[in-house]
Amino acid sequence: MTRFVSGDGCTIADDATIDHGEFEEPTRIGADATIRAGSIVYGDVTIGDGFTTGHDVLIRERTTIGDDVLVGTKTVIDGETTIGSHVSLQTNVYVPTETTIGDNVFVGPGAVMTNDEYPVRTEVDLEGPTLEDGASVGANATILPGVTVGENAFVAAGAVVVEDVPADSLAVGAPARTRSLPAPLEGPNQLE
Repeated sequence: MTRFVSGDGCTIADDATIDHGEFEEPTRIGADATIRAGSIVYGDVTIGDGFTTGHDVLIRERTTIGDDVLVGTKTVIDGETTIGSHVSLQTNVYVPTETTIGDNVFVGPGAVMTNDEYPVRTEVDLEGPTLEDGASVGANATILPGVTVGENAFVAAGAVVVEDVPADSLAVGAPARTRSLPAPLEGPNQLE
């Protein structure tokens, strides 16, 4: 039985699965969404207007997503995650449980965020990273648990971010080091 609620103008592929699993709250999808083939959206997910996925996207339970968000092909968003509005998550991005992504954020292809400092070695509370409003993360970057990428900060492609990145700065390298944001990278993302 279909329980999910969707707004006007939604296009959902026949082989997409919406409201997967058994949860008290149904999935809610705003108006003008496009959910492509092979995508799975669990129950207890709330998505705003203008949402778009690539193919084979996975969005787990207790996730909240704002308006005008793009989730690229084969991207995984694990549950208990909050994503703002005007966000672009490109192909093959991994967003773990307990992650917070602000508004107007760009995450490049293959970027990985983590939430477990010592996987399978110790018992710890999971703590995903925080990407503040206007942050950009380059392709294949890795962001470790609990790290905050500040407002309008930029993480270079391939960087391994092990500590907080201050607002309006650039993180480069492995492990990433911060420096001043070059003039061409100053200001907000152009996602709105």
